[in-house]
Amino acid sequence: MNFSLVRVPSPAKINLVLRVLDRRPDGFHNIWSLMQTVGLEDQLFLRRTAEHADVRLQCDHPGLAADRSNLVHKAAVAVLARAGLRTGVEIDLRKRIPLGAGLGGGSSNAAATIVGLVHLLELGWSAAEMAVIGAELGSDVPFFFSAPTACVAGRGETVSARRLESRRWVVLVNPGFPVETKWAYLELARSREQVRPLSDSMREIEHTAILKWSQVFALAENDFEGPVYRRHPILQEIRDRLSKCGAEVALLSGSGATVFGLFSDEEQAERAGASFSETRYLVEVVPTLDAPLRAEAM
Repeated sequence: MNFSLVRVPSPAKINLVLRVLDRRPDGFHNIWSLMQTVGLEDQLFLRRTAEHADVRLQCDHPGLAADRSNLVHKAAVAVLARAGLRTGVEIDLRKRIPLGAGLGGGSSNAAATIVGLVHLLELGWSAAEMAVIGAELGSDVPFFFSAPTACVAGRGETVSARRLESRRWVVLVNPGFPVETKWAYLELARSREQVRPLSDSMREIEHTAILKWSQVFALAENDFEGPVYRRHPILQEIRDRLSKCGAEVALLSGSGATVFGLFSDEEQAERAGASFSETRYLVEVVPTLDAPLRAEAM
């Protein structure tokens, strides 16, 4: 028998701005972030099957469990439960985004799973409906339904799509070790004296549909850089090297450990990436994306 198969590219994200605000009653922190998807992508292949009536996941990354603990599996189960369906689904996850890198790989995979199943099962859900499920799975998941560019607030559930005026080239440098997000939040809370309020310029972005890169460059910052750079000074060295190579902005993404640099010129970005050739770092030169998550029938 022939069964439908869909493919969903699952992109990484970077935080062009990341502010960590007050602590919430539920123990999480409110954030304010400007997020952007980039062309470093995992691939998900989803197939409906009558051979079994559960979710089966396989993954080509040896460090990632392909069981019920995986966000892809959780997302698939959540979609089937919300749709009231009992059917067999097989998912093949092919990883390229490094784990624990501050690039939102797991959250992107969860969102891509939801998008893929909505297409495969012809559910017809809106982005808002999909984001409701995403919010139950992780703080970064809702963003991907408003990607490629969006302001993200609250715990991550408040998302407002934006548009950037043009493309940039992104040099991603990952040193090969993770930074634990929970540690980063605790260390930030311990080490800072107070929570700085959002600036008027950040508030202005909340009401600006099309953003200029000059606006973004003026606001680019990440509250995690202080504590993370103190623990891992090599990450600050990577940021400084990207700046010396001509990056318009160089910044930590998420809680790390990936550092990125933005370039207007592809050749300059390639040269910056090549400057790390003597290291064992994972280096990728990719464009910013200008399209949302989409499932493709195969």
